[in-house]
Amino acid sequence: MARVQPRPLSPSLPAPSDTSGVHIWLILMKAHRALAYLAEQSIVGLGFCFSDFATLEALLHKGPQSVTEIAHRIGLTAGSMSIALDRLARRGLVRRYAHPTDRRNRVIRLTAAGRELIEKAFLEHASVMEDIGKSLSAQERGVLIELLKRLGKGAEDKHWLEVRSKLL
Repeated sequence: MARVQPRPLSPSLPAPSDTSGVHIWLILMKAHRALAYLAEQSIVGLGFCFSDFATLEALLHKGPQSVTEIAHRIGLTAGSMSIALDRLARRGLVRRYAHPTDRRNRVIRLTAAGRELIEKAFLEHASVMEDIGKSLSAQERGVLIELLKRLGKGAEDKHWLEVRSKLL
């Protein structure tokens, strides 16, 4: 993959002609689509489907979790989560245990083989994603992260204000 040289941030850059909310959404959507495609290719190249990789990665970085916690965290339905866990359990990568307070739920843990596999796979995936991020300098990354957090928080706040107004 060719590396793109980061362009320095410059206060003299011309402002984009369209700074509307719709244009921001369009640019974010296009960037997300490109990044998601490359991330998916990286994951598939490691021998995983997205839901299996995301499940293992969540367990690696967040520790043992209930089925519902993992499903919520990675955006799967209960049925899809169950199928993913069946696949991972058949491969000997995860085990299900009784939940300490909810008999209807299970706690999922990585096996030693699962931990070893996802640690290696995640390092490879992180390297691919790092290469993609090299089109931005460290300073630009920091600015982008802060701006995206602010944009997301603003959207989240607006969403909850609308939900609240409908309830009142």
